Amino acid sequence: MRHLKDGNKLGRTASHRSAMLSNMVSSVFEHKHIRTTTAKAKEARRMVDRMITHAKKNTVAARRLVFDHLRRRDIVKILFDDIAPKYATRNGGYTRVLKLGRRQGDGAEIAILELVGYETLQLEKQQAAAERRAERKRRREMKASERQAETKGKDEEEKAEKE
Repeated sequence: MRHLKDGNKLGRTASHRSAMLSNMVSSVFEHKHIRTTTAKAKEARRMVDRMITHAKKNTVAARRLVFDHLRRRDIVKILFDDIAPKYATRNGGYTRVLKLGRRQGDGAEIAILELVGYETLQLEKQQAAAERRAERKRRREMKASERQAETKGKDEEEKAEKE
């Protein structure tokens, strides 16, 4: 019987599911957000919240527990040194699932799983991208104006030669 066995199986074997979720959780800690299906995001959210709660304890035992799930020292270090201290005064609710709609190919519901408080990171990236686009546009306009000046100069020279 499956009494008190919660969580979505996601249509995978237990080993595949645990590997996939640990990879997704590592990606969340590394990039501060991931884009995936809604069901996977909701399952990964549970694991992310648990890992952050363990990391807030900042003990050797907690580090070992987290490492058992994540299997990457660099991510464990990021979690314990950067992410957990930021949530020291927060009691849960470390993540947010934003639904984006349906995927073009198969119609699956897509969502973004992100850490709360790191959405400013995304805004900064978007602003930096906008600045780069504006700079490229300015360069193109400068080149176009230089070309026009060159063609004008050539036209004037030809007129002078004809006279």
